[in-house]
Amino acid sequence: MIGGSGPQFVIHGIGEESGSARQKIKSGTVKRVLPYTRPYRVIIGFLMLVTVTEATITVASPMLLKILIDEGIMPRQVGVVAAVAGAVAGLAVLELLAQYLQSRLSGRIGEGMIYDLRTEVFEHVQRQPLAFFTRAQTGALVSRLNTDVVSAQQALTTLLSTVVSSALALALVLGTMFYLSWVITLFALLALPLFILPGRIIGRRMQRLMRESMELNAEMGQLMHERFNVAGALLAKLYGRPASEAALFRNQAGRVRDIGIVLNVYTKMLLVTLTFLASIATAVVYGIGGTLAVNGAFAIGTLVALAALLTRLFGPINQLSSVQANVMTALVSFDRLFEVLDLKPLIAEKPGAVALPDRPSKNGIAPEVEFERVTFRYPAARDVSLASLEAIALPSQERRDNAWTLRDLSFRAPAGKLTALVGPSGAGKTTITHLVPRLYDPNSGTVRIGGVDVRDLTLDSLRETIGMVTQDAHLFHDTIRGNLMYARPGATEDDLVEACKGAQIWELISSLPDGFDTVVGDRGYRLSGGEKQRIALARLLLKAPSVVVLDEATAHLDSESEAAVQRALKTALAGRTSLVIAHRLSTIREADLILVIENGEIREQGVHDELLAMNGLYAELYRTQFATGRPVPAEPVLQLNGGPPRNGADLPPLPDGPGVSYGRPPGPPPGSPDDHGLPPGPPPLQILGGAALPPGM
Repeated sequence: MIGGSGPQFVIHGIGEESGSARQKIKSGTVKRVLPYTRPYRVIIGFLMLVTVTEATITVASPMLLKILIDEGIMPRQVGVVAAVAGAVAGLAVLELLAQYLQSRLSGRIGEGMIYDLRTEVFEHVQRQPLAFFTRAQTGALVSRLNTDVVSAQQALTTLLSTVVSSALALALVLGTMFYLSWVITLFALLALPLFILPGRIIGRRMQRLMRESMELNAEMGQLMHERFNVAGALLAKLYGRPASEAALFRNQAGRVRDIGIVLNVYTKMLLVTLTFLASIATAVVYGIGGTLAVNGAFAIGTLVALAALLTRLFGPINQLSSVQANVMTALVSFDRLFEVLDLKPLIAEKPGAVALPDRPSKNGIAPEVEFERVTFRYPAARDVSLASLEAIALPSQERRDNAWTLRDLSFRAPAGKLTALVGPSGAGKTTITHLVPRLYDPNSGTVRIGGVDVRDLTLDSLRETIGMVTQDAHLFHDTIRGNLMYARPGATEDDLVEACKGAQIWELISSLPDGFDTVVGDRGYRLSGGEKQRIALARLLLKAPSVVVLDEATAHLDSESEAAVQRALKTALAGRTSLVIAHRLSTIREADLILVIENGEIREQGVHDELLAMNGLYAELYRTQFATGRPVPAEPVLQLNGGPPRNGADLPPLPDGPGVSYGRPPGPPPGSPDDHGLPPGPPPLQILGGAALPPGM
């Protein structure tokens, strides 16, 4: 507790640093900072020249005071007094100019270096695999590029503007003091260790506190990021948790406040301690020097010059003593930034990579997609993430995430045709679609597009070839135009209109007051789910890729929205090689190839009718969604009191989907004799010779 009559604060977490807070700075951090100074060597040279000028002025002014007193005032020489006074004024103007140039040059160097480092970290993070973003907390990651960079910049700018200047001034002041009186100078130097010791002790402690403060600020930033986006705010409102959310934030903000108090105390105490020591040393010099002046050992002007030099001696000493704290602050920040830069991207372009041959889908030519004996599991956290970017990382989660997702998987998605992926949740369907655009690389086996291993292709050509729409289409907080042109920056107005018409969204956009300039809101929350999906499809059409990947693009939509999206998909998939994850099996009955995935393996493959005839997993999934009184023939699973066989799929009929399918024209309408392609089932179940029960009872 911090006592007193005012508010009392409980200091949380002090002395309870996390493991990452206690982490020591890596030994090579300083060497890694130095290369960032190379582009600024000329500016650094000018800064050194200005610094030498300022250090010289620091010594010249007290010496002018000595001349003013000993050769002007004491002998009553008015001319000397006027000349020296003018010289002092001139030096003051020159010192002001030097300090301005020093601050401007050091700021240019510091800000420039931080700009270089910040952009490098941003580009490096963008090259990280998708697994990195699924694990890292966004707020903690953003903090690295904001809080840490700002701290490094401030500390670095301070160092550039003070270290060299203070060191030069210290050397010149000491030399001049020895020249004036070696006795008084030796007494002044006796206090030097007292100035260095507090900086070393407090600096080490501040290093740990600064790292912990950065982590706590990152955690608080993450909390605000999650609660201030639309989805987080909606969840809090729906579950009525404003009080608990406020309490959680108060706890986080309280920890930041408490460690800020301690850091402020350490900083102020260091300054107060050094000021106190400087005052004591000045008193000693005045006492000894005054006695010598009274006894005629040296002139009064010399005493005044020594006193002025002494104040300019302890100034650089104070600055150099606090340098360690500033250095630690900068090194902690640089260390945390280098920690991110040291994460090697798992997906990198191979030296000598080739571009995929241009096969525009509009000419009816699209590349084939092939998986050959592909085995895959998601990378371990230690390979793709940092503990300091994850607030929660459990060993059990690590073991679960490291399980095999795909096992010896092989198939061919025909060129220009629709291949559907179906199966239970967690079967590995989404993982397959992530390997096609090379969001991940397989542990073994090969993924080919147009007969070329994706690892041999340039990343740019791979991105140009493949277009993807997920079930939760992401839109930036920008206009509709900005979101569409993200796929093709050079698109014209006619291109945008054509793509939106193809995506069945132009009618809506044209009815909006601002049209394409309508802002969609954070993650597109101002639009409905179907509208977001159709804008995402328009973005896909604008890109015009040869290979299209759809990850349950119509999941969670109402029938009307799904029908509109599926009409848009007919245009989007025409002539393109398509991999579609199907949530509703009615939408892929006319697919050219259906792959049934389970536990990372292909259990069945074929077209709709063939898979139903197999009466395997696909037929079971189909019966679950579209059960009728005419189930697929199967071995009897239930027979009571000698009654007729009872098939487990003999369930009440459910309505079909919107009636529009991907690929070829839809099958017969719901209710026709062969609407699901299922053969007649057994008679209704009878129990103990009673009346027949309706199917499913």
